[in-house]
Amino acid sequence: MLAFVTVGTTSFNDLIREVCSDQCLKALKKRGFKKLLLQIGRGTFIPDTTSKILDVEYYKYKNKIIEDINKADLVISHAGAGTSLEVLTAKKHLLVVVNDNLMNNHQLELADQLQKEGFCYYTNCQNLAEYLSTINLSDLKPYIPGNPELFISFLDEVTGIKSLST
Repeated sequence: MLAFVTVGTTSFNDLIREVCSDQCLKALKKRGFKKLLLQIGRGTFIPDTTSKILDVEYYKYKNKIIEDINKADLVISHAGAGTSLEVLTAKKHLLVVVNDNLMNNHQLELADQLQKEGFCYYTNCQNLAEYLSTINLSDLKPYIPGNPELFISFLDEVTGIKSLST
């Protein structure tokens, strides 16, 4: 099984450092994971790829990470809206890790709402190992994306575009 960690285009050294800790690696192994793949973005913390606990690989960026998301059994992610929705739309289990160092942390609001809806779990770096040991991924509900055509149609009506083209 594969756990994929992504921080997007940001730097989130605390998440990468914590998920690579022996405690987190052991929690993942206990859940049956064999490999940890990390997308570290602009981070300066370089993961140790010689772990005896799990096979660990990393890279900084790829044009598209959807291939890695699709291969993953669990995605551990920063709380970026785009990344969260991409993972949920791919119907993957998601554990969001909120960056407590951000000011005016809108990511916390998003993560909290997604958890309230039952689509993901969220935590912070300090509690990551505990969450990896205790969460029940089968309790998560599948995310069903909205219909963007309905929204576009609504906007067309409100702005009068639809009446002009008919």
